[in-house]
Amino acid sequence: MNKRRLGNTGLLVGEVGMGCEGFLEKTPGEVSAMIGLMEERGCNCIDLYTPNPEMRTSLGQALRGRRDRFILQAHLCTIWKDGQYKRTREIGEVKAGFVDLLTRMELSSVEIGMIHYVDSMADWDEVYNGPVMRYAQQLKADGVIEHIGLSSHNPAVARKAVESGLTEVLMFSVNPCYDLQPANEDLELLWAEQSYEKPLVNMDPEREALYEACQRMGVGITVMKAFGGGDLLDETLSPAGRALTPYQCMNYALTRPAVASVIAGARTLDELRDCLSYSDAPQERRDYAAALATFPKISWQGHCMYCGHCAPCPKGIDVASVTKFLNLCKAQGGIPETVREHYAALPQRASACVACGACEKRCPFGVPIIENMKSAAKLFGK
Repeated sequence: MNKRRLGNTGLLVGEVGMGCEGFLEKTPGEVSAMIGLMEERGCNCIDLYTPNPEMRTSLGQALRGRRDRFILQAHLCTIWKDGQYKRTREIGEVKAGFVDLLTRMELSSVEIGMIHYVDSMADWDEVYNGPVMRYAQQLKADGVIEHIGLSSHNPAVARKAVESGLTEVLMFSVNPCYDLQPANEDLELLWAEQSYEKPLVNMDPEREALYEACQRMGVGITVMKAFGGGDLLDETLSPAGRALTPYQCMNYALTRPAVASVIAGARTLDELRDCLSYSDAPQERRDYAAALATFPKISWQGHCMYCGHCAPCPKGIDVASVTKFLNLCKAQGGIPETVREHYAALPQRASACVACGACEKRCPFGVPIIENMKSAAKLFGK
């Protein structure tokens, strides 16, 4: 499996990870079989949001002798109470829940301590100014967690967390339907039918700004809800009015700025095996551009999707990367140093463009690529 850098953490994660809900209601033997398959295929990132005690115990047993081959994204503020999951900000419960995770999973430390499910500004203020963030910082100082993360579905809140300088990893919901929805503290509106009654055009600016802020600040993104809870895979349920395949959803998420890994929710060995085959799948099975260009309820006209259909350039320009760097600079009103370095490392730059128009003829979204290359050449110079 292909590995990607998780922002500035120094961690290398497989581009497909595994969500812990796939381990629920499994015997220890079944969990061990799933972990074995993940190890075999190079899937090394596991998200641990659920506090289910049986799952934690079984997974801890399955990781014996191979703990060092996995990167664990463990959530703070998620506990098991009265036989069910509960999110909490009460610091006593937060601490007890995290100690329970470490104990049941036989761990002394985890790579990522993820502050769980922060979707409102009031909640972010409570976390940031209160004992939860101080606890996370203390865990990091003590070496119990290596990096502080945060999970959110709200781009405005997530960007606030990223720009605080304290969040090193962001778990965020990324798919081509949610990306058109404006920031809202009501999570259910992301998939509510009324949110898609009127035609939607291009990515919400706050979401685009979030991805670009993560790229600029070196905050790696792990993706949840890539399949929209499964709705995007079913034409009768998809908010876009048309189904996508799992590989198309994964590829869409993995082409967003700063995204390192898509956390899949496979519930069987066959589902897991299929998800883990993404890296070996031919490009035509991953290609989402043609499908997105024909969505009946959604339009991406004029917006670069970084899908790569513009390639090959006769001059060898990586058009999608140049466009991504150009958009990052536009969002910042200048050239961040990291973007300048990455642009300079390209084998061919925008100044090599001869305006032949081959790329524009292939673009499914009508992006003015020649003008973008001119803008990039002017901005970055030769």
